[in-house]
Amino acid sequence: MSKSTKGIWKVITASSMGTLIEWYDFYIFGSLAVVISTKFFPADNPTAAFLSTLATFAAGFVVNMATESNVEKMNLTSAAVAPEVDEFELAGLTPIASVKVKPARVAESPIAFECQLVHHYTLENHNNGGATILIGKIVMFHIDESVWLGDFKIDMQAYKPVARLAGANYCKLGEIFTIKRPS
Repeated sequence: MSKSTKGIWKVITASSMGTLIEWYDFYIFGSLAVVISTKFFPADNPTAAFLSTLATFAAGFVVNMATESNVEKMNLTSAAVAPEVDEFELAGLTPIASVKVKPARVAESPIAFECQLVHHYTLENHNNGGATILIGKIVMFHIDESVWLGDFKIDMQAYKPVARLAGANYCKLGEIFTIKRPS
């Protein structure tokens, strides 16, 4: 077998493995859709919850990063509201079309990740839905030029990220300092 033939077989094998992994992700999601539906949608109508799960998570989800300027509006979206309430409208946020997934992004968020659901983990015996973590594969990054320094770096002073601690507690970015790595 020539060197170029070996290279072609490597490409065919790698692309086949990628396809297999995608089908595995699809199988896992299909298998867990019923479980996921009860964690994110009202359990009193299992059919509607299941269909809502398929419509939402099969298409993907968006992680919109919170900043000092949008954290109050972000908090408004955590209100317990009826499914038909438009949370963008409720919080005064602007929806903007995503590129790779169906759910809209938040225009006011300078950094957003479009994701495909890979796995979810829920703590046992927890009824409030707050003990579920979603693991997603990022399929598209969005970084506003106002926070982009280039060379894969973010201007943290312009970005002003906010992090959730616990309960109703959040924190802002503190003093930034640099420590050179040893050579």
